Formats: sequence, structure tokens, C-alpha cells
Amino acid sequence: MKKFAIAVAATVFTASAATAADVDICVEGAYPPFSETTESGDLVGFDIDIANALCEQMGKSCELVKTDWDGIIPALLEDKCDAIIASMSITEERKKQIDFTNKYYNTPAKFIAAADAGLTDTPEGMAGKVVGVQRGTTHHDFMEGVFPDVELKLYGTQDEVYLDLQAGRIDAAMADSVAMNDGFLKTENGEGFAFFGGDYDVPEYHGEGVGIGVRKEDTALKEEFNAAIDAIRASGKYEEIQNEYFDFNVYGS
Repeated sequence: MKKFAIAVAATVFTASAATAADVDICVEGAYPPFSETTESGDLVGFDIDIANALCEQMGKSCELVKTDWDGIIPALLEDKCDAIIASMSITEERKKQIDFTNKYYNTPAKFIAAADAGLTDTPEGMAGKVVGVQRGTTHHDFMEGVFPDVELKLYGTQDEVYLDLQAGRIDAAMADSVAMNDGFLKTENGEGFAFFGGDYDVPEYHGEGVGIGVRKEDTALKEEFNAAIDAIRASGKYEEIQNEYFDFNVYGS
């Protein structure tokens, strides 16, 4: 597997571009390998490349607006962007505020801890342990619902979770398995850490996969995105992007 960082394509303008874009897209830029910010300030990752491909397919210019995760739905509702492409799971709770396209990927959640921690992923085995999760995510909701006896520590970004895990301030972390594998375990910082327990994909908490968030009234834009997702999957463009980052199918069944 190779990870190929593709800078924002010519049809997509960075947040500092002066030219008005057809569609402003909120992205996080802090969730590798799906979305991250390089030292030079470029936005790269699977989500970013998917955004580029969808905009090109729709024949629209798009501006990527880097937005903190905690403020990403408010930004959409306040018209600071027109869509969210930020690995956001489609859940009933979020549907109360915004609408979603069909999914564009779906991967399970998992626990990680020090390789020699000897933890078991049962409510009893995790009782009293300190577990780090990114605030406001499906993993946050899942931990509260299924593992009520853990001590949850909440973070603004996934990178902050990794820092406290390395420092020993938390016993384990729960997040998307692909994000943790590629964004942490495969890096130097992830040495000595490992997954434990099974895969988790519980619709009640994890939703129906990851979709593009839009305002409820923007039905035409939603359908444009849906058509573009179908088109890039049919053309092979989706698989081309996927294969630059992963050696397995992230779309799911």
C-alpha cells in the first residue's frame, strides 16, 4: 500500500483563493489519512481527493474550507460552506440538523492500546479504564452507550488522542480502524501500540456509513453529489483514489 498525497486540483481552490467558487466544502484537515494538512499548508488525503474528483465530475469549482471538527456542522448551517466532506458518519442524530448524500465509504471502529496492555474489549474488561475519543464523533456516542463504566477523555482532534496515548495519560483509544492504522500505528509514533478486540460497526451508533453533509433545503446539490459518487465509482476514478491510500475496499458492501 502506498499513500499518495495529492494537492488540491486545479478545479478546486484553496480557502485563500479570491475567485468565488461554485461550492464551498468544509473539510477538517486533521484526520489522516482521510484529511490532513501538510507542513506547507496543503490539504491532502482521501477525503480531499474524493472532493476534488466529485467537483470535477460535477463540472464545478470548489473551495476547500478548513474547519475544526467541533464547528463543522455549525459552519454548514451558518452558510460558511455548502457541504461537508470530512469522514462524517450518517447518523439519525445528525439528520435532525442536516441532510446527507449516500455513503462514499464505510470502515469499522476499533480499540488501540499499548501492545502489552492486556486489555479485553468487554464492558467489564474496560471498566475503570481511561479511554480517549474525539469529541462529538460516533465513537464518543458509542463509548457512552456501550462502555458506560469507562472514564472517557474527550479531545478536539484525533492527533491529540494519540499524544495522550503515547504519554500514558489514557489507557486506550477508540476511533475508526483505518484512521488509526494509517495515521498512527504505521508511523514511528505508533511503535509499541496495537489493536485489540473486534471490529465495531453498530448502526445505532456508527450510522449508515460516511456521507457528504448538506443543508436540508439543498436537495439539488445533494442529488448532484449522489450522481457524482455513482459516476466516479462507475468510471474507476473512485477505485484509483482508494488504491493510492488503501489495499482494501473502503466503500463496504
